[in-house]
Amino acid sequence: MEVRRRKGESISAFLYRFQKRVQQSGILREAKKRKYRDRPVSKIKKRLSALHREQKKKEIEKMRKMGII
Repeated sequence: MEVRRRKGESISAFLYRFQKRVQQSGILREAKKRKYRDRPVSKIKKRLSALHREQKKKEIEKMRKMGII
């Protein structure tokens, strides 16, 4: 995107016009989305995580039955 300063235009007016153009174009919004984008988790990691959660649930349930928790 290119914005040129008009003849006799003040810096503040030019800056205001530039910022308005950037917001309208959606460049800033797209950059923020990309900045915080997470990588997709692999199937193996998802599976291992699910197995770990199930194991922990069983341990906690066993402790409750024994009266430890």
